[in-house]
Amino acid sequence: MNLSIIIPLLNEEESLEELFSRINSVCNTANLSYEIWFIDDGSTDLSWSIIENLKVQFPQIHGIKFSRNYGKSQALHAAFEKAQGEVIITMDADLQDFPEEIPELYDMIKLGDYDIVSGWKKKRFDNVMTKNLPSKLFNAAARKLSGVELHDFNCGLKAYKRQVVKSIDVYGDMHRYIPVLAANAGFRRITEKEVRHQARPYGTSKFGTERFVRGFLDLITLWFVSRFGGRPMHFFGAVGTVMFIVGFLSAFWLGLSKLIDVSHGIYGHLLTNNAWFFIALTMMILGSLLFIAGFLGEIIIRSNRDHKNYNIDEVI
Repeated sequence: MNLSIIIPLLNEEESLEELFSRINSVCNTANLSYEIWFIDDGSTDLSWSIIENLKVQFPQIHGIKFSRNYGKSQALHAAFEKAQGEVIITMDADLQDFPEEIPELYDMIKLGDYDIVSGWKKKRFDNVMTKNLPSKLFNAAARKLSGVELHDFNCGLKAYKRQVVKSIDVYGDMHRYIPVLAANAGFRRITEKEVRHQARPYGTSKFGTERFVRGFLDLITLWFVSRFGGRPMHFFGAVGTVMFIVGFLSAFWLGLSKLIDVSHGIYGHLLTNNAWFFIALTMMILGSLLFIAGFLGEIIIRSNRDHKNYNIDEVI
């Protein structure tokens, strides 16, 4: 099978039939065999009923229905496990992405031998203040911290080699950073393609400006995990050791100073009257705790953990 097309959705009943019709037309014209995975992320409208009806008519359609809204990352994670195509393409269900981009994305993966081709919505039809400007600032920060040179991390239209999606673990809100996760896993042949964008024809956006705050926090988390996730002792142990040594030396100096005063017949100055005593004690305690945290982190990463924090109601 050439393609697996993955489409997470939440309350997109107006667009699903049109979206499938365009995908079907494009893939048939390009002579591409394909499957579609619709992931209903807790919709409260008729989205799932429409997917069920389409499935009856078109066997290449598959659906996953979540018991509630878990988020885009969990939706992609569930579909990545099921996808069987040589090339995996993700896109949004709101028709702001153009299915007509699919053949060129496929060719860039197969003929260009890229691991990932990320869409770049260079010309956007969104609100300038609430989406465009924050998106530019966010993408600039993401490029700087991650080292992955993409203009549009948030674009839902992306193409992947099958090995990429089978090798990474998408969780939390990390769907924005799949190229970064892939690069950390060794898939570094990443490029981008300028794609068309249009205003949403139906419904309203399911994402607010708070996604940029969450996205920035996730980026910091990803930067930290990518550098120290496999060796937490290198960070916590190092910082803890330095703090403990500084605290110990400070306490040693205070004790030595007290002994010198006593040897000179100077009494009455209690160590507990000196603020540095408590600072030194606090640094020693915190240093010990950080060292223990690094040690526990080393133990934890050696255990296999399951990140499937979602429940599936039905698969068709």
